[in-house]
Amino acid sequence: MRLASAGLLALTALTGCATGPAYQRPDASLAAAYHSSGALAERQATLPAPALDAWWNGFDDPALQRIVARVLAQNLDLAAAMARVDQARAAARMADARLLPEGGVSASVAHQRQSVNSPIGKIASSFPGYNREQSIYDAGLGASWELDVAGGLRDGAQAASAEAQAAEADRLGVRVSVTAEAADAYFRVRGAQRRIALAQEQIANNGRLLELVRLRLADGLASSRESAQAEALVAQARATVPPLRIELEVQLNRLDVLMGAAPGTYAAELATTAAGASVAADAATPIAGQPDAMVGATPPAGARGENATVAPETRVPAIELSQGPADLLRRRPDVIAAERRLAASNAQIGAAMSEYYPKVTLSALLGLSSLGANGLLSAASLQPQVAAGLRWRLFDFGRIDADVARARGANAEALAAYRKAVLRAAEDVENAVITLTQLEAQHAELSDEVDAHIRARDASELAYKGGAVSLYEVLEEQRQLLASRDQMARVNADNARAAVATFRAAGGGW
Repeated sequence: MRLASAGLLALTALTGCATGPAYQRPDASLAAAYHSSGALAERQATLPAPALDAWWNGFDDPALQRIVARVLAQNLDLAAAMARVDQARAAARMADARLLPEGGVSASVAHQRQSVNSPIGKIASSFPGYNREQSIYDAGLGASWELDVAGGLRDGAQAASAEAQAAEADRLGVRVSVTAEAADAYFRVRGAQRRIALAQEQIANNGRLLELVRLRLADGLASSRESAQAEALVAQARATVPPLRIELEVQLNRLDVLMGAAPGTYAAELATTAAGASVAADAATPIAGQPDAMVGATPPAGARGENATVAPETRVPAIELSQGPADLLRRRPDVIAAERRLAASNAQIGAAMSEYYPKVTLSALLGLSSLGANGLLSAASLQPQVAAGLRWRLFDFGRIDADVARARGANAEALAAYRKAVLRAAEDVENAVITLTQLEAQHAELSDEVDAHIRARDASELAYKGGAVSLYEVLEEQRQLLASRDQMARVNADNARAAVATFRAAGGGW
């Protein structure tokens, strides 16, 4: 008994000894600053830089703010991510509980009729007063505790805690993603609305030109060929509208699903363009002597989310990334999750290595047992018990070695995944910034191009009315103007989307 006690004390002294490698966050090979930071600093933004945790407020757009608020409250991907966090937290609490003793209460009552032909019955039945009917009452209070000799339970608890933290980071990643997805869809909706309005204005202008050609044809000043060319230009402008309406409907449905609603639920709220919209003066200027009718400009009944009024261009706020790539390590949820999973895999190595060491369990039972209910609570019925258990593998044909090797392999994989996540995060920011700055440069050039086409179109229309040029020159200028204005509206929407991608790449949104 003394030797057993001494051995037990020695094993108890070993309780909590770490067997696995100590975790240390790996260094991230990141540059001190983004190589595109110079281009970002040169941007001429009319809106100040917003805080990264609520970057959508920087666009100064109440409709966008309302959409993001609904997404954060109603998005189903976000709800599922929160449920995964709850599961991971519960698993962590369960792992922590394994470090503590476990207790329980038991009670039982059994009634039996003793067989007189059984060995016990044959002996007992020979005594006077033998009663074959027996009722056995048992009650007990027991507890057991597995001593964490090699730290395996503690390593398991650390791994579960790190997994719970990774799940929380994943939830934040979903939050960042769904807010960015909602903003991206919103700006695509606004871009489609603007392009539809521009196309309808172009249809109206081309229709007025067609009416002029028909009047000149009636007076013998134009040919049927010129009339056919004008009709073809109207049809060409009309043909640009259906693809834009497809884009509009698809993005409206995408927004509704992101807000956790059936497609069509909130589309009516975006049916009009932003407040303060006005028709572009250059497109609305009628040609002298033409009727006011807008040939083919009326949208079909039931069209959602569009308005013939051209909305102002989206203004993109300034973006502040002065803290450099190192800030991604604390802001990017995917990087945080990858680092926490790396820590969990490191702890799993210790949990696997703990199987090399003995498992020690202490247990105690304070019980009562009696053949009758009357004597159950007496001192004579008391039967306490204390036990110590030891389990140690002598040989397992390499099972533990294989499990440790598997854990080390998983740790190496997690390390590679973490380093890849860091590099991908920096890549995302660099790509988003260069896209943003170059789209803004393209937009400035397109603005000059549109102005030039407007002047050329107006001059060609006046020259055509005076008979100085053919209708072909007028039609060609109309076609080029439509293409340039449409491209500029598309670039403006893409520019806003690039800003959203930049905020998302920087880990903004939480």
